Amino acid sequence: MNNYYWLIPVLPLLGSAFNGLLGKRAGKGAVTFVGLGVVFASLLLALSAFLAMKGMPDHRLILNYGEWMGTGSLSVPFGLAVDPLSGTMMLVITGIGFLIHLYSVGYMHEDEGYARFFSYLNLFVFFMLTLVLGSSLVLMFVGWEGVGLCSYLLIGYFFETDFAPEAGLKAFLMNRVGDLGVAIGMMVLFAAFGTLTVSDILLQAGHVAPEVGFGVLTFATLMLFVGATGKSAQIPLYLWLPDAMAGPTPVSALIHAATMVTSGIYMICRLAPVFTLTPITMDVVAWVGAATALFAATIGLVQRDIKKVLAYSTVSQLGYMFLGLGASGFAAGFFHVFTHAWFKALLFLGAGSVIHAMHHEQDLFKMGGLKDKTKITFITMFAGTIAIMGFPGTSGFFSKDEILYLAFLKSPALWVIGVLGACCTSFYMWRLMALTFWGKPRDHHAYDHAHESPLSMTLPLMVLAAGALLWGFWGVPEAFGGHFAVGEWLKPALTFGQVHGAHGHHEGPAVLLAVISTTLGLGFGFLGWKTFKDGPAAELAFADKHPFVHNMLLNKYYVDEGVELYLLRPIRWFGNLLWKLFDVILIDGVGVNLPGALTRVFGDFAALFQTGRVRNYALSMALGAVVLLYVFLK
Repeated sequence: MNNYYWLIPVLPLLGSAFNGLLGKRAGKGAVTFVGLGVVFASLLLALSAFLAMKGMPDHRLILNYGEWMGTGSLSVPFGLAVDPLSGTMMLVITGIGFLIHLYSVGYMHEDEGYARFFSYLNLFVFFMLTLVLGSSLVLMFVGWEGVGLCSYLLIGYFFETDFAPEAGLKAFLMNRVGDLGVAIGMMVLFAAFGTLTVSDILLQAGHVAPEVGFGVLTFATLMLFVGATGKSAQIPLYLWLPDAMAGPTPVSALIHAATMVTSGIYMICRLAPVFTLTPITMDVVAWVGAATALFAATIGLVQRDIKKVLAYSTVSQLGYMFLGLGASGFAAGFFHVFTHAWFKALLFLGAGSVIHAMHHEQDLFKMGGLKDKTKITFITMFAGTIAIMGFPGTSGFFSKDEILYLAFLKSPALWVIGVLGACCTSFYMWRLMALTFWGKPRDHHAYDHAHESPLSMTLPLMVLAAGALLWGFWGVPEAFGGHFAVGEWLKPALTFGQVHGAHGHHEGPAVLLAVISTTLGLGFGFLGWKTFKDGPAAELAFADKHPFVHNMLLNKYYVDEGVELYLLRPIRWFGNLLWKLFDVILIDGVGVNLPGALTRVFGDFAALFQTGRVRNYALSMALGAVVLLYVFLK
């Protein structure tokens, strides 16, 4: 069976090629069968590979298919590596990816570009699997760049509009900034270790002492973190992700749940033994993550577009993941990746169901009263909301509080920032739920025609809701009577190659901290529901009384405007200057047009002597002879 595991990423690629080249002629039935079938087949193969890996003594399955490239001391294998880390991500990508594909059948059924859409989705799954399964940084980078390309295609899917192509281009360009950091980091790691094969790097890193101060590895890991801030939307490269809402809702779920935006977290976890050698980088990761978590959460407090609220929620939750990584909680950060995959995919698909019911209305202020008309959507989104707010017993509770606990051990200030962000999360999520499902309808025409989504859309919601509620028990911390099984499961991957034992966590008031953060979260959640269950009147009154604060949050602290004014506009001005000076004046004017103009002038001047009269030619010959005699006889 091992001989067929290469089909795990290849099957979605074949599905993408079929739907892209032949799908329109084959019909929607064939597109649906192929689009869903290849991802489901990949899921089955992924399960087989996962079980095979689990049966290995070291929980590591390496599949080499020969040398991909080799020059000098560089040798890059064409191989796949399945371990607890990549294996779990592989199941998340294929499993939740399949649910999103299934949901898309109902959501996109009337769209003219149905085949093109499924071609893009399949291609995205291929590149994402390549990213997580690649045994070398080079193959991982192929997947890294590929998901960037697919995000451009999917976000800009509605290319007839003005906003979607711009949003896709914004995502593409901002990710290119981060990708430069990844490329530099890879080069530095090759210079330091002489290889780009992940296992070889980690084996050598296990014999290296932690850096004191700023060193080569610190520079390499900081560059890799720059790439992570691009893919995983952290300050300052987060601006593309909220605009990614321009794509169809299934795209939002696919990109924002457990795939592209978690690529940065996965890369850091993949190279965890190297990052642990660089205390400076770990501090940067923790503080950037904490700042992003709170910053994005405050923006989500007043957004009116239901998908924009969830977009900034994603930025905030990614911040928590980086906070966990920076606090040396690689397992905790990755566990939040896993739990977030369930409840955030659920919330985005639930929002899509609401938008579908409201005939593509996305303004929260125009909704209301939908809990009786869309009962399944309401119940499942309720489950996702209590999970993301960290209600005791749900998946978000265990992963969030483990991160906050580790943050407290690193710095109480980080814990305070994390708790404030969690309070904002509870408030804006219950604001979203109250404005959507409670109160009286504020758009009676849309409400009268509202209806529950078809089974192809509600079935994935129910499966995701079950995961959002139950999967947290995989990582019950020891402070709550559990064994943090996810930490033990991921340990072989996160400590691969280390010759010294992993440092245990210091004892701390874990239960007390969880009680404080959970109580505050529940209180702010109740406040959000209480404030908005009857409509947006309280927020409108706040906007009238405190317009500066409200406008500041509503306009996202004017960061986009600042980037436009102080970065993009000067770049455009300088670009226009270079265009006018070098391209138009020097190259076109002096280099191309001037020789042509001079040729025309000389040609016109010479034409004056072409009169067609013999006496003029004879006179010219005589004058020429006189000049020659003068020159030679002088």
